[in-house]
Amino acid sequence: MKWVIGALLILGLSFAIGSDLLAYAMYSLLTLIVVSRWLSKNWASQLSATRESSQLTAEINDHIGVELELTNRGNLPVPWILLEDVLSKKSFQHTPPSLELQSSRIKLTMLRGGQKKKLQYHFKCNRRGFYQLGPTVLETGDLFGLHRRFQVQTEPQYLTVYPKVVPVDGYDLSSRRPIGEIKMAHRLFEDPTRIAGVRAYQEGDPLNRIHWRATARTGKLHSKIYESSTVAGLTIVLDFHANGFYTQHEPVRSELAVTAAISVANTIQLLGQQVGLLTNGRDAAERMRQQGWEVELDDREQARQAGAMMDENDRLHPLQVPTQRSSEQFYRIQELLARVEISDGLEFAPLLLEAQSRVPRDATVLAIVSKQNPQTTIALENMSRQGFAVSAMINVYDHTEYAQISGPMIAAGIDTYHLRDEDSIVHVCRKQILR
Repeated sequence: MKWVIGALLILGLSFAIGSDLLAYAMYSLLTLIVVSRWLSKNWASQLSATRESSQLTAEINDHIGVELELTNRGNLPVPWILLEDVLSKKSFQHTPPSLELQSSRIKLTMLRGGQKKKLQYHFKCNRRGFYQLGPTVLETGDLFGLHRRFQVQTEPQYLTVYPKVVPVDGYDLSSRRPIGEIKMAHRLFEDPTRIAGVRAYQEGDPLNRIHWRATARTGKLHSKIYESSTVAGLTIVLDFHANGFYTQHEPVRSELAVTAAISVANTIQLLGQQVGLLTNGRDAAERMRQQGWEVELDDREQARQAGAMMDENDRLHPLQVPTQRSSEQFYRIQELLARVEISDGLEFAPLLLEAQSRVPRDATVLAIVSKQNPQTTIALENMSRQGFAVSAMINVYDHTEYAQISGPMIAAGIDTYHLRDEDSIVHVCRKQILR
């Protein structure tokens, strides 16, 4: 548009001063602008692209291959095309990057009429996450650079990289597992349908506890003893609020927390017990942008933004995999932990308060926290007072910091475990199972 306005002004000036040569030059420039604009629009409209990925689910350290095929559907040759497959900024935030490129995802090429060309690139998955591959940004234009066209082609694909599962090495799960239901020493409730024995009457025992046959036989009051309700399994409560982590320790501590959560869940699943997950993080799939693929844009930055993932999310509802026994339970938790991201919405203490009614009392609550917070300690203490079996995994490296965080929790009767590094997960898993 600037070239057209400039050419028209100079053309008017040529009429004013009576310069035929200047007028002829402006006529030529205006013709060139119109032809360039038409050619650019025609070239852009006849281009199309497709993408194929070798796989869309992966483990850490897997290599993923991507192939882009660019097609010129028209009869006119396209002199130049800049092809780029967009990856999210999250993929390159840290060192090493979450997705480590092994080859270029940008290519400059030309296409004859009806010709096809391919761009292949691959990358290594260094970190778990939910990543957007694409869309593909195409740029073309005339030979003089007067007019350029940008297009967003191919709908994005989404790659899920599962978190690392640390096996409990040197621990024979089958030999430690009892036959039948698991009876715990920590009694939360008694099951009145399961009589464990008889004892002498104690002041305050209700009448429905009196064992009348034993009373008649001995001549003294006796009361029934019921077996305790089974406390088996685990509800993992993961703190993934931004205030729960130190920026200088990221992404190490948050990734370690996820690794610990999935490893404990895997161990409990192998024991055949119920397991569930509750977290205040956000689901990456919820913030993916789902519009604007087939558009024409003014510059490359707008083209990238058209296919980018949304960065803001005001979700205040917790993410949850309900605690239950199921052969699919581990895979549900694995999927959720692969996508979970640090959020600035719901804090940890309100999370426990909001979701407490949906947490079963017959499973231990294991909280994974990474920072000292009095409100967190109070919330866990309240759950313990209400009859929940509560434990806490403290995700810090320094022993002094662990003591500062765990001290108030231990005083409140909460068992704590030091999650110092990846090697300590094995020790924590053993303790949790033996408990």
